[in-house]
Amino acid sequence: MKAFLLLIIQTISMGLLWLLVNMTAGIYFDLGFFEGTPSVWNILYYIFFIITLLLLIRYFKNKWRGWKEIGEQ
Repeated sequence: MKAFLLLIIQTISMGLLWLLVNMTAGIYFDLGFFEGTPSVWNILYYIFFIITLLLLIRYFKNKWRGWKEIGEQ
């Protein structure tokens, strides 16, 4: 049970870290918003956003692989 809760906490913290990094880059550095037309930095930000999202999903799938439903033998 302790390992299961640790897995949940690690999943939530990795997701929050990903959100924090992308929100900081997008909002604080104004990379998530276009001022007229998209700049090279806006495009690079969105490419980074999509690639890291796919990597995060892959990380979650690998992390949760092998866990059975509660009650299964």
